[in-house]
Amino acid sequence: MQDLLPALAPIPPDLAALGATPAEIEAHVAGLARRAETPCGEGSLVWHIWGEGPPLVLLHGGYGSWNHWIRNVLPLARRWQVLAVDLPGLGESATPPQPDDPDAMAAIIVEGLHRLLPAGCRVDLVGFSFGGVLGGPVAVRLGPALRRFVIVGANGLGLPRAAMAPMGSWRRLPDRAARLAVHRQTLEVLMFADPRRIDPLALHLQERNAEAGRVRSPEISRTDVLRRSLPALRGRLAAIWGEQDNIARGALDARREVLQAADPALPFRAIPGAGHWVSYEAADDFNTILSGLLLPE
Repeated sequence: MQDLLPALAPIPPDLAALGATPAEIEAHVAGLARRAETPCGEGSLVWHIWGEGPPLVLLHGGYGSWNHWIRNVLPLARRWQVLAVDLPGLGESATPPQPDDPDAMAAIIVEGLHRLLPAGCRVDLVGFSFGGVLGGPVAVRLGPALRRFVIVGANGLGLPRAAMAPMGSWRRLPDRAARLAVHRQTLEVLMFADPRRIDPLALHLQERNAEAGRVRSPEISRTDVLRRSLPALRGRLAAIWGEQDNIARGALDARREVLQAADPALPFRAIPGAGHWVSYEAADDFNTILSGLLLPE
């Protein structure tokens, strides 16, 4: 990655002080958490847990891991017990027996929560992108234990994606520098509104997460599984999008309308200047908005 560093932005100051390299920063934040494992097929579902207080469950995006939330977990842990899971077949979690079935994967996640949390407690759930899609059936399975479900930049609503520039594939490239170029292109085209904000940590996380992924989340995200889940939810809904999210470009209102049909009081927050990975690119605004949505009414 060294030859790419001159063209990358500085690592955000909230994280730069935590380590000399992206790998050290990631390890530092992970090391502040309690690690837990619950069953997932023939292996384990891996959780990282920070803080004390009411439980706040974070579901990351496709080809991601807990570290999609690396700029959020420590600020949020000042008020909540933050449980960030590696979704089945992603990050360090085992591949699920039914990797194409969102309901089966949701059952694995909810079983894990039942093992980790006291009986009868209520849960706030936040799902980014694929995590928001999978969060639909997770939220349904939580039943009355769900307090609020915050959907962040998710598909799964049966709505078309905006046309985007083509992205390359890293899978058959033997040279790491060539693979890094593809990972950077993914950040530019899909994840960030402003490519000038891409920094070495974001590129490090994209490389690690993409190359560890074993569940083809985009195919599930193109369905309407989230939309079909909404009528059965027992908690309240909220939504956060990056105003410049390339997947929803020009169609934020359509997403707002679908979600408000399920919960007319739904707060829908669009963060100016931010793209799809809004929780990273606009972390300060995201953390403030999310905290406000989750505070007791």
